[in-house]
Amino acid sequence: MTTHFITAEIDLTESPEALPRKVEAELQKRGEPLRWAIAAVDEEAQTATVEAVVTTPDA
Repeated sequence: MTTHFITAEIDLTESPEALPRKVEAELQKRGEPLRWAIAAVDEEAQTATVEAVVTTPDA
């Protein structure tokens, strides 16, 4: 198992209730999320920058 630190940009135009599911879905594309946090919000672009730690199986 390998641990990776990643960043992802998430669109904020949908409902706030959907945000955690949307973040988890985006992170699942890159590995198994261990933890994540919103690091920045761009109000003009309506996006959030998420920093996360994910794991992937060794090849």
